Amino acid sequence: MTRATRVRALLAFAVLALSAYLAVTQPVRLGLDLRGGTQLVLETRDSPSAQADRDATDRTLEVLRRRVDALGVAEPSLTRSGDHRIVVELPGVQDPAHAADVLGRTAQLTVHPVLGTAAPTDRPATGKDTGGTDKATSAPGKDAEGTGRVPADSGNPPKDSRKDPGAPGPVLPDASGARLRLGPPALTGAGVENATARFDAERGTGWHIGLDLRGPGERAWAALTAEAACAPPGDPARRAAIVLDDKIISSPQVDPSVACGTGITGGATQITGGFDQESAKELALLINGGALPVPVETVEQRTVGPTLGAAALDSSARAALLGTALTAVFLAVVYRLLGALAAAALACYALISYAALLAVGATLTLPGLAGFVLAIGMAVDANVLVFERAREEYAAGGRTRRGAPRRSPRAALTAGFRHAFSAIADSNLTTLLAAGLLFVFASGPVRGFAVTLCIGVLASMVSALLLTRVLAELALSRRAVTRRPGLTGLARPGRVRTWLERRAPDPLRHRRRWPLLTAVALALAVTGIVVRGLDFGVEFTGGRMIEYTTTAPVDAERARTALGDAGFPRAVVHTSGTRELTVRTEPLSAADGSRVTKVVSGLGGGAEKVRDEQIGPSLGTELRRGALIALGVALAGQMLYLAARFRWTFALSAVAALAHDVLVLVGAFAWLGKPVDGVFLAALLTVVGYSVNDSVVVFDRVRELWAADRAAPFRTIAGRALLQTVPRTVNTGIGAVFILAALALLAGDTLTDFAVALLIGIGVGTYSSMFTAMPLAIELETASGAPPPHPARPRGARPRRPAGDRPRHDTGARV
Repeated sequence: MTRATRVRALLAFAVLALSAYLAVTQPVRLGLDLRGGTQLVLETRDSPSAQADRDATDRTLEVLRRRVDALGVAEPSLTRSGDHRIVVELPGVQDPAHAADVLGRTAQLTVHPVLGTAAPTDRPATGKDTGGTDKATSAPGKDAEGTGRVPADSGNPPKDSRKDPGAPGPVLPDASGARLRLGPPALTGAGVENATARFDAERGTGWHIGLDLRGPGERAWAALTAEAACAPPGDPARRAAIVLDDKIISSPQVDPSVACGTGITGGATQITGGFDQESAKELALLINGGALPVPVETVEQRTVGPTLGAAALDSSARAALLGTALTAVFLAVVYRLLGALAAAALACYALISYAALLAVGATLTLPGLAGFVLAIGMAVDANVLVFERAREEYAAGGRTRRGAPRRSPRAALTAGFRHAFSAIADSNLTTLLAAGLLFVFASGPVRGFAVTLCIGVLASMVSALLLTRVLAELALSRRAVTRRPGLTGLARPGRVRTWLERRAPDPLRHRRRWPLLTAVALALAVTGIVVRGLDFGVEFTGGRMIEYTTTAPVDAERARTALGDAGFPRAVVHTSGTRELTVRTEPLSAADGSRVTKVVSGLGGGAEKVRDEQIGPSLGTELRRGALIALGVALAGQMLYLAARFRWTFALSAVAALAHDVLVLVGAFAWLGKPVDGVFLAALLTVVGYSVNDSVVVFDRVRELWAADRAAPFRTIAGRALLQTVPRTVNTGIGAVFILAALALLAGDTLTDFAVALLIGIGVGTYSSMFTAMPLAIELETASGAPPPHPARPRGARPRRPAGDRPRHDTGARV
């Protein structure tokens, strides 16, 4: 074992040991789409008194955090996104309307003096009353209790300081509907130290909210009730209005036993008015949480039932295991011992990726799980690149006169790793570029896909370039293996390469005909987009999407008619399977959503809501714009990277090919009638990365062959490079198809569409890299007339002199 091998082995052992430690000691964070719950995206808005800047959003986040803690939700997550948005994740919460109402209320609690009843010409009421008109008292046991004895003032009452009843003021209705004109607030929620929901069975007041007042709040309450006590009993001015978010929730009257100018002291009072247990606790929660510095608006909500999340996790895990097992068997059959070792490295890849997710604290979402599985294909691609190159090196070594190979399998493998490294690095870096753009411009679970894909790509490089190499070098150093080179999988070129060598086809013989096939594919795609149109999901259009599981099968047309009769004529209904039904409409209120559920339940003999998503129109427009920006930046970024790494002719050809792939994939989804949503965007940008991978591998081989034979025509070099990379393309495609087919057949609807998009993209990308990018590169190179690239020189090597300039040394040999 060489020193370099020992170092790599120790590094591999350290990585695996650390990964195993993290996997055992750290729990995984599952996204709401895998464990069930509600996600809300709140956006702060400007108010007349405050601007919704970054600081205001941070203060709002802290208030929301206190409210969520008071709700008792297990493991909630609140994070700020940008300067104006807050993402709230509430595991286990299945009522998004109630959660949004509790979190989104500004909770501006104020206490006002009542100036009197409003005249008919006064400003109309601004809210709906939800409270009562009981008496204001101090907490039980205090001396200012309504039925207690309060010492009368022996002197003259203080001068009435109430405002002129004719002065203008806000008008709000009380519980009976009487419109009251209020004075300016005398007390705000900031003066309340604590609010508690209590039940008083002895006094018959039922549920009420006890307020503990301290400091300025206590003094303000005493002054307010002292002033109100000067009005005669029955006069509206003897009442104090407690207002929450412009609604009178209670307007108690000061007890007749409280004398004018005395007021209610003691630091505690009650809010009564027909509360039940839930409403009393909710009001106490809002008061304790404090008022939001600025108003918030719910721009996105997603709710996933626990059964759907568990089923999605189970089906995705089974698909991942089956796809990985089939890929491992395929590698072992094609590459024998090295393939089996690569399969073992893939198992280690899964461990490393899982540990990396735990280390960075990433949340595993359903699209993220797809990215995790998809990265297995990247690891397979790197292994296939190395093994195919090692086969070439082994065959190029030739044989001695006795028939023994001149190059050992281990030496061929080392050369294979060295020559394949540039293609592996370039192809993985292009995928990382696409994933990074997806993270920047996407949102929601799709960002989880981007994070998981980045981790998976990095882990696949560690698996292929470190773990597989260590295992292979250790195995190939054994005598039992070196004596049987056929066991290694390198001694035979493989069926695909053997067939190509025997037939020696010329893939570019009719290179001017291939663009006709490309034009036909583009015409079909554009026709599908124009004729069928694109079915944009709610992420891009805004609206409401509710997915149900019904007890009995429901016909889509019948459901569409019933929803139209119920007042939803623009509802779009899709069925998948026998008892799965999806309804998409414009944004709905909570009451309208309940009506939709009632209609579907009536048609299906009962219905369970398994998914509920609502996106605001402004957010939908923003996401659609972000998707287009992400796609445009991805194309530009890929072209700049390829131009820097290769030649501008190669870069332009590769970008033209991947633009073709994108358009064909969009057209295929238009013909199939599948939704274009956030998951499709993830698949689309993944196809961009995969298409560039194929082009990078081919152009990397072109660059190497052309630098070694600069006198050969570019067309000859291009055809030779295509033939040499076909085995890699076929074997990598088969490995990816195993994984994606398992996802398409076993995973849920969301991942099925994802897998279908990638299957189409892989097929189109494989074709375009060979028969779209390469013919275009030939035409561009012919037109440019640029010289061939210079051969790469090893580091530290001196420039080679021309043969005639080299010094001759006498070796002592004589003829």
